[in-house]
Amino acid sequence: MSKRVLIVEDYEDTRNFMKFLIEAYGYQVIEAKDGVEAVNRAKTMMPDLILMDISLPGVDGLTATKAIRAFEQGKKLPIIAITAYGSLYYDEAMKAGCNQLIDKPVDFDELKPVLTKYLGH
Repeated sequence: MSKRVLIVEDYEDTRNFMKFLIEAYGYQVIEAKDGVEAVNRAKTMMPDLILMDISLPGVDGLTATKAIRAFEQGKKLPIIAITAYGSLYYDEAMKAGCNQLIDKPVDFDELKPVLTKYLGH
């Protein structure tokens, strides 16, 4: 069974592009459009990795990350913060429990090594 990646992104076009990239590498994709959905999908669908947009409507990505870290299966789950604000959010993302930060727009060459690092080939 292929590894599962939860994409948390409120913009459908960006979510679809990331889904295309991730599926091209053979991983299965789960989608969420806000922080509440992200927490629920992380609990019920148990992904192997989360790509978490920081700026989300309602519950933001950092708050969702903290909530995911609070339950047992979320403690060791790799969570990669994604933001258009770059290094401005790096420290906050790490404090919230993210493992790494990727800048938007996400690029194919930058995403592949991240997926390989946390999910293997």
